Amino acid sequence: MSCILHIETSTNVCSVAVSEDGQCIFSKEDFQGPNHAVTLGKYVDEALSFADSHAIPVDAVAVSCGPGSYTGLRIGVSMAKGICYGHSIPLLSVHTLKLMCVPVLLRELVSEENALLCPMLDARRMEVYAALYDRSLKEVRATQADVVDGETYLPYLESRPVYFFGNGSDKCRDVLSHPNARFISDIHPLAKWMMPLAERNMMNEEFEDVAYFVPFYLKDFVAKQPKKLI
Repeated sequence: MSCILHIETSTNVCSVAVSEDGQCIFSKEDFQGPNHAVTLGKYVDEALSFADSHAIPVDAVAVSCGPGSYTGLRIGVSMAKGICYGHSIPLLSVHTLKLMCVPVLLRELVSEENALLCPMLDARRMEVYAALYDRSLKEVRATQADVVDGETYLPYLESRPVYFFGNGSDKCRDVLSHPNARFISDIHPLAKWMMPLAERNMMNEEFEDVAYFVPFYLKDFVAKQPKKLI
């Protein structure tokens, strides 16, 4: 097993955690944001100091790779890259929407075996970033920006229960009125929940190229710009 520093800044919440041998040994969270530019450096310094004071070498840095806030992701990824360069350790990325499924599964908030999980991040008005996963976290539908109305997820809702959660789900409660629609409150992408996904990537040596890695939302943003601006 290994020691991993986890960084999550995809929403207004800023969080940092350290895991060792499958256990979270340090965690700090700020729900008063967005204060990432001020808070993240302090939390990372505390996390690294904690690891150093316990003689635990950090083996890798895991960062939430989006989708999410452009500014938040940029700050988080920049910090992660700097640590990787400075400590000569690998970079791991964790998909934000898949990360949000972890507390739902760990807390056993889904009862039906055939249920689908639909994490949602707010993208203004009635638009959300969303994906669909089964309970094994196998992707059923890839991440995309959805304009939510009563028909958006109907093919899935007609066949099985779908659990909606994340900061984009609250505004969809009145629209998604199908009997198979379930809603879970107070689910945030937090660094402490990154551990199982990051450790799996570490074990499989699924490392990112520190020099060229950009998060999902940044790549999507750049792809939409006119060629002369890239």
